[in-house]
Amino acid sequence: MARVAFIGLGNMGGGMAANLAKGGHDVRAFDLSADALERAREKGCSAVASAAEAVADADAVVTMLPAGKHVRDVYDASVFGKAPTDAILIDCSTIDVTTAREESAKARAQGYEMVDAPVSGGIAAADAGTLTFMVGGSEDGFAKARPYLELMGKAVIHAGGPGAGQAAKICNNMLLGASMIATCETFVLAEKLGLDLQTFFNISSQASGQNWSMTSYCPVPGVGPETPADRNYEGGFATALMLKDLRLAMEAAESVDAYTPMGSHAEELYTRFLELGGDGKDFSAIIRMIAEKAD
Repeated sequence: MARVAFIGLGNMGGGMAANLAKGGHDVRAFDLSADALERAREKGCSAVASAAEAVADADAVVTMLPAGKHVRDVYDASVFGKAPTDAILIDCSTIDVTTAREESAKARAQGYEMVDAPVSGGIAAADAGTLTFMVGGSEDGFAKARPYLELMGKAVIHAGGPGAGQAAKICNNMLLGASMIATCETFVLAEKLGLDLQTFFNISSQASGQNWSMTSYCPVPGVGPETPADRNYEGGFATALMLKDLRLAMEAAESVDAYTPMGSHAEELYTRFLELGGDGKDFSAIIRMIAEKAD
């Protein structure tokens, strides 16, 4: 049994921390939300009063935080110099590549191994322990982090050096955002052309247009497997989070002079959808905006 500090118990972090506790580890959890701490306690974690208290004597530190600023603040103020230097530092937040590399360099300078390990899979996968982790860091860091990540995910993939996990995550989610929009457009067009949408799904899911947004996360209620569309687009992956990832992708593209017209247009459309009130809905709910524009 290892001592694991887990900082950040939101929609994703809560389930992840619970799976580490279920795996037999002594999980010392911290979050600014008292409700989140109570839920973590109910799922086998020990609630502590601060991030610094969580990391004391830890074998591993896992963070799941909203943005790069929060990662910098937590690591600089409460992890570096507070956690033992032989603890593996695992940041599962989705943040910009530059911050991930900077924090990794600070960790290395102080004798720590640190990996960036953003996730794919959403809340249900976090609760079920079936996330996919894209890991950036050294081979030694990856080897130390892997046993903890495997308790929280179905796939743990070493993407490369520091920042590579974040690069893989934002590239993946840029593709996801753009493909969801195309999938939504396609269903709207199919309906206007008089096609039965379940029939169209049966065809396209086995033809060259097949993609994850259609076959695993269909944006049409009652078509394909159960998705947030069947729950009035509640739960799942919030539009605000998709837009955050698209903006990170656009920042990264600009920094390396990459031409990403589809990613840029996806960012514009999700910005419009959020401004129209879609921020609290799953990102697949953008089909509603597309259908309304088509009317």
